[in-house]
Amino acid sequence: MNKVASLIFCFLSFTINAQVKKYTLLECVNIALEKNIRIQQSEFDLEGADIDRGDAIGNFLPRINAQSQHIWNNGLSQNITNGLIENLTTQFSSFGGNLGVTLFSGKQNINQLARANLNIISRQYQLEDMKDDISLFVANSYLQVMFNKEFEQVQRYQLEIAKQELERTELRISAGVQTQAEIYEIEANLASQEQALVQSENATRLSLISLAQSLLITDYENFDIADVNFNVPLSQILLEKPKKIFEKSLTLRNDIKVAATNIEIAKTDIDLAKGALLPTLSAFYNYNTRISYSDRFIETGNFIETPIGVVKENGSLVVTQFPERAITDPLSFADQFRQNDGHSYGLALNIPIFNGLSIKNNIKRRKLNLKRSETQFEQTKLDLENTINQAYNNAEGAFKFYEASEKTLKARKEAYFIAEKQFEAGVLNSYDFIQIKQRYDIAASDNVRAKYDYIFKLKVLEFYFGVEIAI
Repeated sequence: MNKVASLIFCFLSFTINAQVKKYTLLECVNIALEKNIRIQQSEFDLEGADIDRGDAIGNFLPRINAQSQHIWNNGLSQNITNGLIENLTTQFSSFGGNLGVTLFSGKQNINQLARANLNIISRQYQLEDMKDDISLFVANSYLQVMFNKEFEQVQRYQLEIAKQELERTELRISAGVQTQAEIYEIEANLASQEQALVQSENATRLSLISLAQSLLITDYENFDIADVNFNVPLSQILLEKPKKIFEKSLTLRNDIKVAATNIEIAKTDIDLAKGALLPTLSAFYNYNTRISYSDRFIETGNFIETPIGVVKENGSLVVTQFPERAITDPLSFADQFRQNDGHSYGLALNIPIFNGLSIKNNIKRRKLNLKRSETQFEQTKLDLENTINQAYNNAEGAFKFYEASEKTLKARKEAYFIAEKQFEAGVLNSYDFIQIKQRYDIAASDNVRAKYDYIFKLKVLEFYFGVEIAI
């Protein structure tokens, strides 16, 4: 029966643990890049830039349009069958088409296509820059969870030590080695350690929730990060000079590439504005035809003689002949379409002479925008250099602080072991022993904090040097 219960317990434990998905840093970054709304919006901007390029390509193509209409005329008109003026309804259809193509427009079409291509490149750099920022943010959140988990383990370890100390103190009091008063400091230390553990557990849980929210994961209870034994990395980047890191970063950073591309876009905008000063030459061709649905007269081939006067000398009649006409149906649609068509074609030249200074002022605005882009590029480089110098100093300082914390922890640990032996021998009182232990606890906590502070600052510096974010 006990074996069956054990198997059931193991199965349930396996089922519960199997529901919790533990994510690696790479998985978290990929999820963030896939789900992040800002990245999706940036991708939409890139798609929009590609559509703009399609518009620019379309400017090189001819413009072809067709028209048609059907008209009903209702009003007084002569009835061809009896010659009377009557209210009649007549119908007409007309069809037409035109083709136009720009032959020269001051290179505006060429410059517009060049600008569209540059805008696509700029949008791609912006998207990659945003992905870099999101990746760095996720890495920071991931490291925060790792820090809280390791800090929680330190607190658990310290709690176990406090429990063992309480048990040993109780035994020594029972043996008469120590007095009952010694136990109060030990119990107070145990209670304080339990509080510290609760706080660290809450911090771990909150950091996991924060990371899950950044990944748009709502199942917080079954979200966790992979268990990784992460030691302090040995990086050669601190052996590099900040200037070298900056120079390499200039070739890698997407925000620098965006700023540089914006300068090229501004130059192209100036060429576009100047193109409006040049003549525009275009060619056109028009076609039209007309269809009538009214009855018509046709000649029968016979002639009708009609007197028009008398010869004065002999009184003979003077007559003339008129072709005889008959009323018949309108011509067929195809015949009318062919017989009534017309064509027109030619060239159109438009020469700008004076446009209220709008073109010249537009050129001035584009030149001013170029200056803004150039100064923004310089400011972006300055900001990057300052950021790298600060990141380098932060990483170097964090490493030195971590080394110092390692030495402090080692010394505090040795002091604690010595104090523990003195306390067990009755040489050291409980108050002094707890003070030494608490300093050891603080040193252990500071060491974990210094470790992850250095790791993150190192990752930031490596990020600017082009090293892929990984743990």
